[in-house]
Amino acid sequence: MQRTHQFIACFLFLFAVSAVAQHPDIGPAHWVYLDNGQVRLGVKKSSGAGIAYLSLSGSERNLLNHFDHGRLVQQSYYGKEDGTLWAGKPWRWNPVQGGDYKHGAAKVLELKSDKTTLYAKSLGRHWSGCVDLPEVTFEQWITLTGKVAHVRYKLTYTGTNSHPKVHQEVPAVFVEPDLHALVTYIGTKPWTGDALQTTQPGWPNEYKNITENWAAYVDKDNFGVGAYVPIASKITCYRYNAGGTTKQGACSYFAPIIDLAIVPGTVFEYDLYLTLGQPEEMRETFKKIRDRKAK
Repeated sequence: MQRTHQFIACFLFLFAVSAVAQHPDIGPAHWVYLDNGQVRLGVKKSSGAGIAYLSLSGSERNLLNHFDHGRLVQQSYYGKEDGTLWAGKPWRWNPVQGGDYKHGAAKVLELKSDKTTLYAKSLGRHWSGCVDLPEVTFEQWITLTGKVAHVRYKLTYTGTNSHPKVHQEVPAVFVEPDLHALVTYIGTKPWTGDALQTTQPGWPNEYKNITENWAAYVDKDNFGVGAYVPIASKITCYRYNAGGTTKQGACSYFAPIIDLAIVPGTVFEYDLYLTLGQPEEMRETFKKIRDRKAK
């Protein structure tokens, strides 16, 4: 397990440093937006239809970071070492929804949407190998309801290689650097209104328990974005270039994590719920989702 932790830490360090020099396309032709009058969400067609925009309706303040093909809210998985290099370092099989570290975009195979729903299917792109991975397809279904974006993710693996069980991001969540404070619940009395914990993650990454299965980043006014993933009880997190700007490569990051081995025939699905607001408001929103699913 410790070896896995070291791998994830190495990944996050190289990712954040290399991201400073990367600027994929950001013009309006690359976007598809949903808006239900309460929240506005955008996916980036030039990054495998990864989620790259989230704001209150009518606001021009995007809380998500989309500085390169790795910084989105997106699917990303890891497997065995395969001889590829990233920034001169040995890497491993790493299908990513958005694209690769040399600006290569993942291919969108299908995309359809209306005002409040979206379906996208994309081809996995090898982060360090910088090639398409025809054995990996990503799918996502997004629905806006109130101030919640419900995202259903699906990985389908048709390859023949068996990959070891390692930490997997479910999913990677990158937000703007002015969302500096991480809010979690790490106690033993989940969903009872027990006190939340607010911290400022450092660099490199660290690990935390999330016994209510959600985490959020908020700004100086205690407003931000939260992510609830019912299958995850831990996160990895960091803040890169704290005090810097987005143009300088700064960002805040967390990812709910689980252990998963990707082997021939793997089909893996899970749910993500995104919302905006203050911590207690987001917590109450997620509790209502949990209670509704438990019925």
